[in-house]
Amino acid sequence: MTDLKMVLITGMSGSGKSVALHALEDAGYYCVDNLPPELLMPFIALEQKDGARKVAIAIDVRSATSLPLVPQQLRQLRLLEEQGVTVHSLFLDANTETLVRRFSETRRLHPLSRPNATDQHRALVDAIELERELLGDMREQAHVLDTSMIRPSQLQGYVKSLIEAPPTQLTLVFESFAFKRGVPLDADYVFDVRMLPNPHYEPDLRDKTGRDQAVVDYLEAQSEVGDMFTHVEQFLSHWLKALVRDHRSYVTVAIGCTGGQHRSVYLAEKLATAFSPHWHTLKRHRELDAR
Repeated sequence: MTDLKMVLITGMSGSGKSVALHALEDAGYYCVDNLPPELLMPFIALEQKDGARKVAIAIDVRSATSLPLVPQQLRQLRLLEEQGVTVHSLFLDANTETLVRRFSETRRLHPLSRPNATDQHRALVDAIELERELLGDMREQAHVLDTSMIRPSQLQGYVKSLIEAPPTQLTLVFESFAFKRGVPLDADYVFDVRMLPNPHYEPDLRDKTGRDQAVVDYLEAQSEVGDMFTHVEQFLSHWLKALVRDHRSYVTVAIGCTGGQHRSVYLAEKLATAFSPHWHTLKRHRELDAR
């Protein structure tokens, strides 16, 4: 049997699973949408026997009655590493307001909706909340990607970067964001840095970002910024080994400021650099990447 790299895509209806599958297809994966969970283990065994190397599978609430099988199947698959099977599990999420808007724009029915309901908006919200409940256990075992505020091209890039991460090693994702556009749903830890001096109020720095050297120099001259970096670094360093013992594959650390342009970007970059010698690290800048 050949080694097999598998990506399991799950998540909320309307969160972008089709976009993620297209990204994986472009990366050379054989993709299957809406595979019944009962067929997951036989399908993996068949693909490995036939010499497949990269497979991506989407499972969602359309298989509601058999979803409880998936968490145990994932645990079984992760025990097959010695037989050449590596697993990435991704869960795509979005806030309810975004999902309602997407269904309204496309005029598609939610898989759990009641088409004859008197109040269609209320019925859609109820279907989304029921779906969250049904998918709760699957979300717990996967790396969560919040697609509420990102474009399809951003999602494709994020998925491709995640599947390149070593599945047997903890991956740290440092994500900058703007509080005014909402806290990312995929964050394991959120640090608020809005109390730090803001380069936005410096005319020469306003249009620059936390990756520009002039902004870096300004922030590094502020003692509070150095204190914040040290405290976050010490907190993460203290708890990362415990997270590894808890069999975590990904940890997303979200750094938020007002506009997601200067302070949060600078600290996400600096933290990623600090941890990269010891851990696999990824960087996301939600507001900058959307430009």
